[in-house]
Amino acid sequence: MTFQQLLILLRDLHPDIDFTAEEGLIDRKILTSFDVVSIVAELSETYDVELRAVDIVPENFNSAWALFALIERIENE
Repeated sequence: MTFQQLLILLRDLHPDIDFTAEEGLIDRKILTSFDVVSIVAELSETYDVELRAVDIVPENFNSAWALFALIERIENE
């Protein structure tokens, strides 16, 4: 998965958010728990990226870059 693919996924969810700049998606309550579940499901279904329960923590979802770093770690395991 590329960062651009992740941005497309996120923008489909919330086209009004600048995911390249925003760094407090969870802390500032921009994304809801439903959004996180939707992202996890989409990553699994579309990109075959399986996030574990221990991966679903605020710091991994606070920015697109943090989420992409998590995805890269998972893909490299």
